[in-house]
Amino acid sequence: MPKRIAIIGSTGSIGRQTLEVIRAFPRLFKVAALSCNENIDLLERQINEFKPVMVAVCNKSAAAVLKKRLTKKRDLKTKIFAGTESFKKIAGYHGTQKIVFASSGITALNALILAIKKRKQIALANKEMIVAAGGLIMNLARKCGVTIVPIDSEHSAIFQCLQGEDAADIEKIILTCSGGPFFGRTKEQLKKVTAADAVKHPAWNMGEKISVDSATLMNKGFEIIEAMHLFGLKESQIEVVIHQQCVVHSLVQFKDGSVKAQLAPPDMRLPITYALAWPQRIKAPWPRLDLKKIKELSFYPVDNAVFKGPALASAALKQGGNMPAALALANDKAVREFLGNKIGFHEIYPFIERELKKPRI
Repeated sequence: MPKRIAIIGSTGSIGRQTLEVIRAFPRLFKVAALSCNENIDLLERQINEFKPVMVAVCNKSAAAVLKKRLTKKRDLKTKIFAGTESFKKIAGYHGTQKIVFASSGITALNALILAIKKRKQIALANKEMIVAAGGLIMNLARKCGVTIVPIDSEHSAIFQCLQGEDAADIEKIILTCSGGPFFGRTKEQLKKVTAADAVKHPAWNMGEKISVDSATLMNKGFEIIEAMHLFGLKESQIEVVIHQQCVVHSLVQFKDGSVKAQLAPPDMRLPITYALAWPQRIKAPWPRLDLKKIKELSFYPVDNAVFKGPALASAALKQGGNMPAALALANDKAVREFLGNKIGFHEIYPFIERELKKPRI
């Protein structure tokens, strides 16, 4: 029987690529439920193709429009739920075995908590929820005996390197970072870059928000926080290096000095396939890594004076409390301002620092 999959955030970049993986393996996976914020045009096309039992739309007005459209299609029996709490309908649906959390933000946090309590298999591509509530999520997962399989290429790499290993033997993990589209630029040069420049990632095809986070290296800062929670590490056990080839997705160094690395082409379908099939591996049609064509594998330190993302994340961790969550919210606001052409790229870090200094309730 195919494994029944639900996707929270099916219209985003990770959601669309998850459906591409499911499409490639119709005998192994079947879509049970889908959800989106408000992109009902794409969601409708996904419903027509995959015929899920239910869908959830965060925006109630958009959900009402979708419902009118689907009532005209008598062959479709898909149930439609609306509002932020509708994600919990998907999380609690007995007809799903694995739930992919592919949405951004923390809207689906309650759905994730419910899914863990229901002991669903979890594939996680959402950074913000772990940053905001990683301790709660991982403690609950351990209590319920639920393994959270990460989809981020870096955390998937760490997860794969740790299979068959004792977590107590980890000396440190090394998160690789492409450096984004502005690697090597000076502060002065960053004053001239545009939003269009920032979303052109040199290796990965991603959405606007995460592309900007990659350009500022804030994405890597959040991955430090995420890795701490996912793998039970200290901040001092996590190192970040720039690796422009995007072939080595991350590494683990053990207490005996040995280092394990996970290598693959820069293609998100690989970690998605791994997360869907885990604990098995399946033969997939994606491109293979040809080592003979790789001229070099280079690694550089992060220029923290120019790209403050990792340093801001480390500082938030040291301050503790709700500072990591506050950092995520401040960054979200800064990215929206930047993409709306209200601030320049070089103003993102100062904007975040000002937001963090504001009094919070």
